[in-house]
Amino acid sequence: MTEPLHYHTSVLLREAVDALNIQEAGIYVDGTFGGGGHSREILSRLGPKGRLIVFDHDKDAWQNLPDDGRILLVKENFRYLRRFLQLHGAPEVDGILVDLGVSSFQFDTAERGFSIRFDAPLDMRMDERSDFTAADLIRDYPEAKLHKILEQYGEVRNARTLAKTIVEGRKKMAVHTIDGFKDMIAGCIKGNPNRYLAQVFQALRIEVNDELGVLQNFLEQTPRCLKPGGRLAVITFHSLEDRMVKQFMKQGTLEPEADTDPFGRSRTERPFKVLKDVSPSEEELKANNRSRSARLRIAERV
Repeated sequence: MTEPLHYHTSVLLREAVDALNIQEAGIYVDGTFGGGGHSREILSRLGPKGRLIVFDHDKDAWQNLPDDGRILLVKENFRYLRRFLQLHGAPEVDGILVDLGVSSFQFDTAERGFSIRFDAPLDMRMDERSDFTAADLIRDYPEAKLHKILEQYGEVRNARTLAKTIVEGRKKMAVHTIDGFKDMIAGCIKGNPNRYLAQVFQALRIEVNDELGVLQNFLEQTPRCLKPGGRLAVITFHSLEDRMVKQFMKQGTLEPEADTDPFGRSRTERPFKVLKDVSPSEEELKANNRSRSARLRIAERV
């Protein structure tokens, strides 16, 4: 099975699918279908009785669905994992995989508004059925909230100054396009302009799509959605995501570890055994530069 051309090169393809320990008659979930690369590899290892349930809320990804009776597409975000697994008669599955990266197709399609390389509407919605865009965020967010997301989600060094510049700039003109936004903040750019803008755009994209809220919702559902011995494999691309995944796999909660009994023992059930984490090989890094920040974490339901 080949992956659709020009959509996306799946990162850590074999490593991620190997992590699921595929059983021929098992039921698996690809929570971020995208170009279908991971899904095709899973299908190649399933037998005729196996099932694959895939989630994606991006209508462009739906066109990549292979003609295979073993696969079921859920046209929703993977934050609704448990609801749709129950709906489709698979409340517990043998393995779940998610790849938290933005697809190359999304970055390379100008009108989606994800990339600093194009002038296009300041959009950044992964689900175009949503009403909230990056332009809405720039227009409406108060200065303190802008400062917070730029600092936390983009690690922008002068986040406070940038937030103030945005608030002052929008009083003079409405910003609807990428070039208009870049012009508004040009005086704030520090260091390498491409790197700076990439950090700013990452912060906006994370907020527009509630990416960390989605990840939290998803992780908290996984223990109830996996059979004992089932595998969870998550590919992250920045430190905020990676810390959340690492903590949840280790502790079974995203709450502070202060929740202990008088003897210092955790009160929280630890539903996973952490197996390992994997980074891209030198060969993959040379072939696909966008894999450089990827990290795969793997755990098993106990």
